[in-house]
Amino acid sequence: MRDKILQSLSRNARLSSEDLAVMLDSSPEEIREMIHDMEEEGIICGYPTLINWDKTGDERVTAVIEVKTAPERGRGFDKIAARIYQFDEVKDVYLMSGNFDFTVIIDGSSMKEVARFVTQKLAPMESVVSCATYFVLKKYKQHGIPLEKLRDTDERQLITP
Repeated sequence: MRDKILQSLSRNARLSSEDLAVMLDSSPEEIREMIHDMEEEGIICGYPTLINWDKTGDERVTAVIEVKTAPERGRGFDKIAARIYQFDEVKDVYLMSGNFDFTVIIDGSSMKEVARFVTQKLAPMESVVSCATYFVLKKYKQHGIPLEKLRDTDERQLITP
């Protein structure tokens, strides 16, 4: 039942304990207790809201940054990740396999602000060897949710003889 609760909340964090109880043939009290336990265990870490910022007047730039590091002996990647995710600009940090060590995703108000973050905060870190920054041009889907409904119309013009 725990997995079903997690799957349901990952799709819609606004589901109430009562709604989940009906869906999972359980009691609201049991659902509340299970959710509380998962929050305490760090399984459920938060309830973010997915916002399509393109639909607001708020100008934002999202950047994906590949970071190569030289981890210190005995400290590994966790210590470096913790230093990186402490920055307010950082939305996500992932340890990667392949040609670089971390993917860092940040939001800024402009490309200049992102560049300032990379050059003044991220790149100068002792363990950072190199960074490659990519700017997101348009977001179509986040957290498994399409940000815009696709129009189901054919925009080609009809040509008749």
